[in-house]
Amino acid sequence: MKLESPQKEMYAKERFSAIQAQRLAQEIAFGPIVFQVSRLMVKFGIFQMLDDHKEGMTMEEIAQKANLSIYGAKVLLESSLTIGTILMREDKFFLAKAGWFLLNDDMARVNMDFNHDVNYLGLFNLEEAILNGKPEGLKVFGTWPTVYEGLSQLPPQVQKSWFGFDHFYSDNSFKQALEIVFSKHPKTLLDVGGNTGRWATQCVTHNKEVEVTIMDLPQQLEMMREQTKDLDGADRIHGHGCNLLDKSVPFPTGFNAIWMSQFLDCFSEEEVTSILSRAAKSMDKDSKLYIMETFWDRQRFETASYCLAQISIYFTAIANGNSKMYYSGDMARCVENAGLRIVTIHDGLGLGHSIMECEIRR
Repeated sequence: MKLESPQKEMYAKERFSAIQAQRLAQEIAFGPIVFQVSRLMVKFGIFQMLDDHKEGMTMEEIAQKANLSIYGAKVLLESSLTIGTILMREDKFFLAKAGWFLLNDDMARVNMDFNHDVNYLGLFNLEEAILNGKPEGLKVFGTWPTVYEGLSQLPPQVQKSWFGFDHFYSDNSFKQALEIVFSKHPKTLLDVGGNTGRWATQCVTHNKEVEVTIMDLPQQLEMMREQTKDLDGADRIHGHGCNLLDKSVPFPTGFNAIWMSQFLDCFSEEEVTSILSRAAKSMDKDSKLYIMETFWDRQRFETASYCLAQISIYFTAIANGNSKMYYSGDMARCVENAGLRIVTIHDGLGLGHSIMECEIRR
């Protein structure tokens, strides 16, 4: 594994003094408590109160406004004070920078909801998941082999946080992605793992001639049809139901472009190679295949790399037990092994996506 800057420099040397490292160790040890306290500071509106009252608020004022007992307010405020999300001066509490970001940063809010509703309980089984190579944490929701078979049956709040997380990251990249894909003027596009049809909808809106076929599980196609039925261009969105993990399932032919967005991170390297190999067999010399992913090693800011590396653990414990947010070199190897070649990589899309533009190897 070869990293590029800034990760190359960041991860090659010790980043903390001894005191900072000791503090970090304790933050890790108390991580579940820190998370839940901070979540409740958002949910109970305490961060918002402090943001609204720049002059500060007393504990009694906070307790009354949040409809909490003095005891409840006290334990949350004292914990948050030591975490560093709030400040205290002359018996009044103020919002600190970290608290402001938890309140106002959309990414932080989406990640927090996702971790609480989707991951929190199942992460207790991470050890089993790593040892067994199966999503052992998924059993808190059901007995499906992967989360994808159970998406339509998850509790409503879990579904909301799952799709909110998924759409937040992809939607921010769609505008730039459309320009890249449609610069080649495709008339037919195969959207592999198209989920609820958000990319397909963007395509038929962007181009009034393109025909889009979504290739996904039958239950996902049902959700897609429900989501898109009343939208302009829905008559140009089609479905092709299949189980992509079945190595005997071929790809349909005749498409100018094949699109895979935040899809291949749902599979192991062996499965990725199988999927790409079957895609390659369906392509001709003029076809293009686009892989859009958030590769953790191609991020501009290290905080994004940190977030993506932690999201990999969701795949381990909850989603399927064998996939992750990929290192770009691993994905490139899968592409080559599938009989394809990377024409170019477009970086810096949206919140950190890259697109690998591929064609069959001649």
